[in-house]
Amino acid sequence: MLLTKTEPEVWVESLSEKIRARSARVGIVGLGYVGLPLAVEFAKAGFTVTGIDLQQSKVDGINLGRSHVADIRSEELAELVESGKLTATSDFSAIAHLDTINICVPTPLRKTKDPDMSYIVSACNQISQHLHPGTLVILESTTYPGTTDELVLPALQKPNLRVGEEFFLCFSPERVDPGNAQYRTRNIPKVVGGVTPECTRLGALFYSQALETVVSVSSTQVAEMVKLLENTFRMINIGLVNEMAVMCDRMKINIWEVIDAAATKPFGFMPFYPGPGLGGHCIPVDPFYLSWKTRQAGIEARFIELAGYINGQMPHFVVDKIQNALNDHGKPLRNSHVHLMGVAYKKDIDDVRESPALDIIHLLRCRGTRVTYTDPFVPSVRIDDGERLFAADDHGIVAEADCVVIVTDHSGFNYAKLIETSRLVLDTRNAVKSFSSPKIVRL
Repeated sequence: MLLTKTEPEVWVESLSEKIRARSARVGIVGLGYVGLPLAVEFAKAGFTVTGIDLQQSKVDGINLGRSHVADIRSEELAELVESGKLTATSDFSAIAHLDTINICVPTPLRKTKDPDMSYIVSACNQISQHLHPGTLVILESTTYPGTTDELVLPALQKPNLRVGEEFFLCFSPERVDPGNAQYRTRNIPKVVGGVTPECTRLGALFYSQALETVVSVSSTQVAEMVKLLENTFRMINIGLVNEMAVMCDRMKINIWEVIDAAATKPFGFMPFYPGPGLGGHCIPVDPFYLSWKTRQAGIEARFIELAGYINGQMPHFVVDKIQNALNDHGKPLRNSHVHLMGVAYKKDIDDVRESPALDIIHLLRCRGTRVTYTDPFVPSVRIDDGERLFAADDHGIVAEADCVVIVTDHSGFNYAKLIETSRLVLDTRNAVKSFSSPKIVRL
């Protein structure tokens, strides 16, 4: 007796075959620092990829082979575009012709520290209009545990589109580290969890075609929590070492020497380093998704809130250090000229999201200080009341400034010349640890 396959089995088998043959048409919604590298990797693996983004300038640039993401070379992108493997559009109707859809849209926090799900909701509403049987949908945007099942699934599921049968839904946290030359999208292990076991299997199969390592977990909630644990771990440990830095400063102990010595222990210790504050798209933001979610369950996330407070106070600590250093040299902070070296949130990238430099600029200006900055990656920044501050050439202005503050330790800065020409240097990143000079004040 011949057994005929059920309709869900047909969809699973059909999509599996397309993925293995790399004939599946891949869609990426959101072409930022997560979406564009993912699109490039799948295009390089032989898939035909359509990127969808509402920002027309991004779409036009990509279709001209111009990359707006630092980790993707324009030459690499142009080759994929010219071969027809990668195209971009702002039209969501393209989803009607796609077999897989990765959602890589922003998930910022509101000022009240509540998650802003509007980008995910908007993307899901657009996808729902064109979703068809046999489609795999994967959310990659960092969010709180339960988002995929509680928010995305109801938006996509219909009587004729049942999850695990006619369409398949997973969550896979993005783990992009902008500017990291060693770990890129392809070789960072990819965690994936589906709404059903079949969803997980298809998600893992899909990623394994383009990425080196795939780690399957039992549910979307586990996958969502993975990212939050990773970044909460970092945030809390950075908060701890920042508090240690403040303690050591009071006791006249070099925190950097302490960390280097502690790091010689071959077990039970992992070095984290202090700085002017937290920045970027993940560490200052992601733990508060977890804090918000646990509040809904009546649990107080005390470590997260405390670490957030300590890290948030570091720009104030830096400004106090500047004021004290100037006082020691007979200068008041008011009407002094303070020049910042770097405003990006970390070295060798152009991203200023949540950068502590912006808080330092604001605090200094509130105290009547003239502030300038140099950053080869950031030509201008928007500061108080929408005013724009433009980068200055560091050659002459460093010598003019009353105090130079190393906020971002870009590799291209000439630190020897900086110390030689400046009057006073506050180093918040241990960038000039190999130099000895009475001009240098260390965090």
